[in-house]
Amino acid sequence: MIRIFLTQRGCWLVLGLGLFGYFMQVRADGPAQKQTAETVDFNKQIRPILSDSCFACHGPDENTRKVKLRLDTKQGAFAKLRDGSRALVPGNAKASELVQRVFAQDLTERMPPPKSRKKLTEEQKELLKKWVEQGAAWSSHWAYVAPKKTALPAISQPAWPKNAIDHFILARLDKEGLKPSSEADKTALIRRVTFDLTGLPPTLAEIDAYLADASPEAYEKVVERLLASPRFGEHMARHWLDAARYGDTHGMHLDNYREMWPYRDWVISAFNKNLPFDRFVTEQIAGDLLPSATLDQQIATGFLRCHVTTNEGGSIDEEVYVRNVVDRVDTNGTVLMGLSVGCARCHDHRYDPISSKDYYGMFAFFNNLDGPAMDGNVPQHPPVVKVPTPEQARAYYKVEKKSATCKLRSLKPWPR
Repeated sequence: MIRIFLTQRGCWLVLGLGLFGYFMQVRADGPAQKQTAETVDFNKQIRPILSDSCFACHGPDENTRKVKLRLDTKQGAFAKLRDGSRALVPGNAKASELVQRVFAQDLTERMPPPKSRKKLTEEQKELLKKWVEQGAAWSSHWAYVAPKKTALPAISQPAWPKNAIDHFILARLDKEGLKPSSEADKTALIRRVTFDLTGLPPTLAEIDAYLADASPEAYEKVVERLLASPRFGEHMARHWLDAARYGDTHGMHLDNYREMWPYRDWVISAFNKNLPFDRFVTEQIAGDLLPSATLDQQIATGFLRCHVTTNEGGSIDEEVYVRNVVDRVDTNGTVLMGLSVGCARCHDHRYDPISSKDYYGMFAFFNNLDGPAMDGNVPQHPPVVKVPTPEQARAYYKVEKKSATCKLRSLKPWPR
């Protein structure tokens, strides 16, 4: 049996895992399409055919597009052609030029043309025809569709689920003719959850304590203990730091050491403190711009400073500066939007809805960071902020408190 725990601390961690795409069937255009064994699925069956065999001449690149027919967008695919015909006429394969061309016997009329070295199989041709006859339903990628709540599906074992997600899991098992695995024993369960939350195996003492706990809340208590462990933040931070391209060195040539560890520790602390996701993101992108920004919020902006740096002889200052800004744009697009925006640096994106104008709009946002482009081959590449150790911070606080008390006393009148 699969067990999934979702606490307030853990919920936002799964945002990028695509669970909505698995548990929710949605369409961009109109009501949800009823899927049957006979229904042709546009995204799974039709879009791959068009992408592989048609987009080279009828895709996003207007310089190579033939007869002004664009098949990568709904508007273009259903538009009227120059001679008055249409590539796709929902429900009418005979009137759909695309269907007629893929079945054409005349090689001068057939699509894709022989010179393209692309050839559709008979099965692919029949799929296109069947799709058109069924109404040529067009679907956007699920990532660009707002998720909608879906009713729980009918299942074979109503008593098996322990939560709503279990209903969807069992429904898929039923569809595949499979049965749920037996429930894991307690030793396996604590080993799995400890690895999941801390990246480490449980100790023998922790296993013994869990086995000895016969209460109904035994598993929940293990989860709460692991979430409260400093190891939780360290384990979860690894995944974010990989995406944020964190490194303790400059990343090029000499690969010199640089002082970035305070940002690493901030990420670990953010997970351990259960920092809300909106603050987690905001403080990394613009922590220093927040009203009365704290030292922690300034450290958080190390996210924008994790790019590769250099001071190699012959490097051009302006070129390195632009490269740094490009890195920030690409990283924010990939990490926070799940999009490969870097393609739009040179041209409108070929499959994601990002134009060059959009890209350079983001570029302008990050094109105002202070500090030299070159790192000078030094550990503390400016701009920098001094970060005291916890011991130094406590000592400083004591001195400040004592100093403030002395100042207040000096303002009082002397006793007569």
